[in-house]
Amino acid sequence: MAVYSKKYDVIVVGAGHAGCEAALAAARMGCRVMLMAIDLDKIAAMPCSPSIGGMAKGQLVREIDALGGEMAKITDKTAIAYRKLNTKKGPAVHSSRTQNDKIRYHIAMKSIIEKTENLDVKQGRVDRLMMEEKKVIGILDHTGYGFQADTVVLATGTFLSGLVHIGSRSFKAGRAGEFASYDLPAHLKELGFNLGRLKTGTPPRLHKDSIDFSKFVRQDSDDPIEPFSFSTKKIITTRLPSYIGHAKTNTIRIVQDNLKYSSLYGGRISGKSARYCPSFEDKVVKFPDRDRHQIILEPEGLDTDEIYASGLGNSLPMEIQLDVVRSIEGLGEAEIIRPAYAIEYDFVNPIQLQPTLETKLISGLYMAGQINGTSGYEEAAAQGLWAGINAASRIQGRPAFLLDRSQAYMGVMVDDLVTLGTNEPYRMFTSRAEYRLVLREDNADLRLTAAGHELGLIDSDTLKDVVERKKQIGQEINRIQRTVIKPVEKVNQYLQDHNSNPIDNGVHLDQLLKRSELDYDIVTTFAPNDEKLNTRVVRQVEIDIKYDGYIKKQLKEIEKFITLETKKIPKGFDFNAVHGLSNELKEKLSAIRPVSLGQASRMVGITPAALSVLMIALKARGA
Repeated sequence: MAVYSKKYDVIVVGAGHAGCEAALAAARMGCRVMLMAIDLDKIAAMPCSPSIGGMAKGQLVREIDALGGEMAKITDKTAIAYRKLNTKKGPAVHSSRTQNDKIRYHIAMKSIIEKTENLDVKQGRVDRLMMEEKKVIGILDHTGYGFQADTVVLATGTFLSGLVHIGSRSFKAGRAGEFASYDLPAHLKELGFNLGRLKTGTPPRLHKDSIDFSKFVRQDSDDPIEPFSFSTKKIITTRLPSYIGHAKTNTIRIVQDNLKYSSLYGGRISGKSARYCPSFEDKVVKFPDRDRHQIILEPEGLDTDEIYASGLGNSLPMEIQLDVVRSIEGLGEAEIIRPAYAIEYDFVNPIQLQPTLETKLISGLYMAGQINGTSGYEEAAAQGLWAGINAASRIQGRPAFLLDRSQAYMGVMVDDLVTLGTNEPYRMFTSRAEYRLVLREDNADLRLTAAGHELGLIDSDTLKDVVERKKQIGQEINRIQRTVIKPVEKVNQYLQDHNSNPIDNGVHLDQLLKRSELDYDIVTTFAPNDEKLNTRVVRQVEIDIKYDGYIKKQLKEIEKFITLETKKIPKGFDFNAVHGLSNELKEKLSAIRPVSLGQASRMVGITPAALSVLMIALKARGA
């Protein structure tokens, strides 16, 4: 066996969103890194929706950015639409979303990767891992050529045993038009990994000139727009609108009449579908009482006429897809450029991973992205960053990089995966985060920039800016809390004009700002700061004051949570020797091997009584 002479610290397999963040993080931390992809012309490809962010996903992107990742920066360079979601609700669930030029996104990320020091890029398909006992020492590509490394990150996306379905036809592919990987998943099974099968899909792409957009409702970007990256000073990209319409009863009937020809309902797909992002066939079957379903026509870029028909994902034969599309008002003459399809692929149940995303079976082997059962570019990128940092930390003898559920959305996601596992594509939601009021996307840099700086991924000037902003926020809150507003005519007239009750006695300004109908303008009107504060400081001050009671309550809950998280379970602890636990729980605990009582408490089947038994057993053993 021939082996490349250069030895790497980290090899990353796969150059999707997970692989890119993993490779960049490890290289920027000073490791020698190789990134290998089946097709280097598909680095950071957007095979499904050319968008970044969305509900809870926007929080992940901001956290990636705060830690020194690249996704938000590339997003701002290539976005063609910006929207803030859930703005009618509280700030805990506000999430940013962009529509992106998918070709420019790929080119921008590829350029960054190729210019990054310590990072080599190679094209090839990885078929096997090189091993010494239970330790990974490199990879073998499809030609049998070896590359050595102390750690390997698998970020293989949908390529493991990928099978694309369109109607009754199926063909091997990692994505439509791309080679799949069949030897690597077989090798992982040989090594003892438990692999499952998942399914996802994508809608048809339509030619812009064949659409009558007058039949749809135009949706433009927000104005003003807010950049995704905390480092972006100005957005200079061109914006394009999207268009909202509906598939109605005639379209639904076509699908109902042809379900037997669908790959999904014709019995040709064994993989579990995403519950939260159903195909059009799923919508018709699972929501039979609905007489219409929303679709959104989104441009795929500035230099292409392809339109992404969001909401129309299916696995029907091409001729039926055409009938479905043309039954929708405004799409009567539509031309399909690329058909919709379903794809099923192998994944590794993530309960086989440690919280660092290193596998329990093989030392030095990490996994990130859809190989862990997740769905979405943002979930993948966050895991890639996490795995890349931990692989580099292992090489450099640093402590493991871990964020818990009270610190970050990505902490919630990783904890969910390694504690509970998944049997369907996992998607991040704000409802998964118990402490979402303090894990907002607007304060991600305040929460995580210091950690990114400690890792060497954030420069000193950026950290200094964040520290100064924190100081300004605290000072302004204290000033507002000390300021008393008297019940003079001017004040009560202002309150009346803003549909707010007048005051009879002096009131501290923070009490007025807590009123839902009032905003920071009352501060600038009656007690302006001598220093001009930027909008980000003002926004934090307003949120912290308005939600002060709720935030304090959540912080108390976090204190209780941390109490359990700090009670560590020693490595190698014998759960089978704990009297009072059922055999089923002993088996689960031995398989998952929780690192703390907190993680154990979140396992399926762990009752308060079982947790008490475990706590007593740990104390008895001096843990």
